[in-house]
Amino acid sequence: MSEEVRAEPTEEQQENTVSDIAATEVVSSNVVESTEPETSAKADTSGEDATATSQPQESTPDEDSQKPEAAAEEVKVSDPSVTDEATTERSEFPDTARAEAAATAATDVTKEETEVTEAKDATATVKFQLLPSKQVVTIASPINLTVQQLSVQLAEEIKVSTDVLQFSHDGKPLSETTTLKELDVQPNGTIRLEVTSSNPEQVPLKSSPTREQPGTSDVITVRLIKESNDYDDVVVEIERYTRKKPFLGGFRHKFTGVEYHHASAQTASKITIPTKVEKFTRDCQTVFEKNKTSQTTNTTSTQMTKIGCYVSTQHDKVIIAGKYTTYQEYFERQLKAVIVLQSYFRRWQARNVVYELKFDRDRRLKWEQDEEIKKRREKETRIKKEFERRMNPKTKEDFDLLYAALEKWRLEELGHINEELDGPERKAALCALLEQETQLIASIGRHKLEATKDSKEKTIVRFLDKAASPKRWKAYDGRYTEMDTQFTIRAKEMRDIYNSINMKYLTQDERLDVLLTLKHTVKEHDCKLTREIIELIDREADLLMRGVSETNLDGLRKRISTLFLQYCKNPLFNPEAARLLKVPQDPSTLRKDIYFCPSANQYLPSTEFKITANSRAVGKCRKVQELDNAARTRQDFSHYRIMLRNLRRTEESYGDNSKIAYLIQEKDLQYLVENVWAAQSILSAWDDLYDLVLVRWDKDEEWSPWNCILLTKDEAMSHARLDHLHEAYGQVFIHKIKNKHTLARIYFSRIPGMSEQLRKKTTGSQRLPGPGKVVGTNPLNAF
Repeated sequence: MSEEVRAEPTEEQQENTVSDIAATEVVSSNVVESTEPETSAKADTSGEDATATSQPQESTPDEDSQKPEAAAEEVKVSDPSVTDEATTERSEFPDTARAEAAATAATDVTKEETEVTEAKDATATVKFQLLPSKQVVTIASPINLTVQQLSVQLAEEIKVSTDVLQFSHDGKPLSETTTLKELDVQPNGTIRLEVTSSNPEQVPLKSSPTREQPGTSDVITVRLIKESNDYDDVVVEIERYTRKKPFLGGFRHKFTGVEYHHASAQTASKITIPTKVEKFTRDCQTVFEKNKTSQTTNTTSTQMTKIGCYVSTQHDKVIIAGKYTTYQEYFERQLKAVIVLQSYFRRWQARNVVYELKFDRDRRLKWEQDEEIKKRREKETRIKKEFERRMNPKTKEDFDLLYAALEKWRLEELGHINEELDGPERKAALCALLEQETQLIASIGRHKLEATKDSKEKTIVRFLDKAASPKRWKAYDGRYTEMDTQFTIRAKEMRDIYNSINMKYLTQDERLDVLLTLKHTVKEHDCKLTREIIELIDREADLLMRGVSETNLDGLRKRISTLFLQYCKNPLFNPEAARLLKVPQDPSTLRKDIYFCPSANQYLPSTEFKITANSRAVGKCRKVQELDNAARTRQDFSHYRIMLRNLRRTEESYGDNSKIAYLIQEKDLQYLVENVWAAQSILSAWDDLYDLVLVRWDKDEEWSPWNCILLTKDEAMSHARLDHLHEAYGQVFIHKIKNKHTLARIYFSRIPGMSEQLRKKTTGSQRLPGPGKVVGTNPLNAF
């Protein structure tokens, strides 16, 4: 059929709907048969049957005269007595009686053949209910099929063997030779059969996955009767589509109140293939109006002089024909005019191009001037900041800068002495140089003591703030949640008390209140430390009552502050301090990742050692290396530290889980910059380390010493925009880069193993990105 029947009811409603549709189709076929013209087929003298048709036919006078007789004969058939009389009357006409008998016999034979063909071609809808899942599988099949043949169709449908299928109808088992016709199934009817499995545990019955989908279709058989009394059985699929049908309006019955909705189209809309032909343009949709004046025709006449009429020639004009212009002359004149127009247009166009070039040049010059001013200001700011660091050193980097400047000055002075002096004068100059160097080192030491004192106070305040900070975590919406626990509240109270006892310019009453609060706090625990603190508190309170000046109490107050700080760092009194102490409280953890420093003669954790890329042993700790650098080499790694910080920040912005950039140290970066890249940009040979950066050579791969390039900041920005390196750089330049990558890979051959070891610890990955071999179980011993 050209249309699909779609429905969305439940399973029971679906079955009832299918049965109702089948019954409706059967009834409709009967109605079609009954509504055809009642001109029944009668046998003529030749013995042929006449076929009834529903199309109107023109009746002849003879046929009209025969219609009453035929109707009378049909009426007489219903009465036996009348039939006998008619038979007696026909017996008087032997020829007519024999012809009618032959026609009746032929009609009976035709009816029997039709019934046999109908019974052979009739189909029915069989619903197989799979037990115990109660799933229904619908198949349209002829009514003369046996149960064994139905089992073959069902087995192919649900993908099981026919040996495990057992059929029953209304609770009664069926044999394999039973047909649908024997179960009183009418043509185009519906029957439900129960199917069970002989081995439900091993071979459970269930429909195929395609039938479990929402769009699974059901099957019914509809008989269509043609005009020639022939019929066709058509299998109709009812598709249960899950799409919500659109509401297209309807009406409501006034008396019953039942609502009837308009049906929507069940076939998919035609897909239109887009073409390149433009069908909607502004020209055909916009009306352009134009006003134009016109003059109507005016009848004129010409008067000539003739007999009886004189026309004056005073105002007449003599018109002389001009020079005739040929086509070649007209074309040349037109060409000259076009050339003039083109020259002016091209002049205007060239002037615009020149103006744009001038504008771009001015903008470029202004940008270069701004960039130069910006770089100059940055350099001035950097020099000023470096000068401030030298005058007031506070951090370890500041003192490394001072020691590097001192070493640079010493080498310069030593060079002048060796070049200009000789003999005793040289020895005297060397002694003076050594004395100056000693004085400068002593001055740097005094600055270091002051810086250590300030940093110690900041370290104590930072420790107490970390212990008193609440627990903090990030929620799914990006906001942070904070929570105070009993331990953080305790740490916050201790921090406030410590800040109070270190405050200056307090009155006597305020100081006594602070001491009383401190005494009540430490009295909660009885130990040697708390007893000593209480004793000092009582001593200060007694001295305050005696009127002792505050300058004489500074030493006592400092002892109280130091002892209370020890009290705050003890995990027994402040549990939050346990996670901030360097020395763990559990002795068993001391055996893990603890290494011996031969220079300091101490056992220290692994975090106190700097492991370079080519290290084969733990070596010296950080403090020994710093002391050795200040005493002998005096190298300043601030340039490389800044470069390494920028490199890690850049790798973090890529977000591709880069690891190698976080493994190398300042010394490794120094070797890479100075020995591999010669401490200058490979493009412009710029040698200012503050302007140089290490970026990826191939931005799609992880940064590594064999996938990097040393450029200035501006060159690095331009390099990051490149998509095809082989098109931007020449073959000689690329070959030069590859050689430097090979040198870096040889020197940093152990880095891939370090990266893989770190990746295993963080993600559990077993991928090996490059050369290198991991040996040992400890990450420090492995390298």
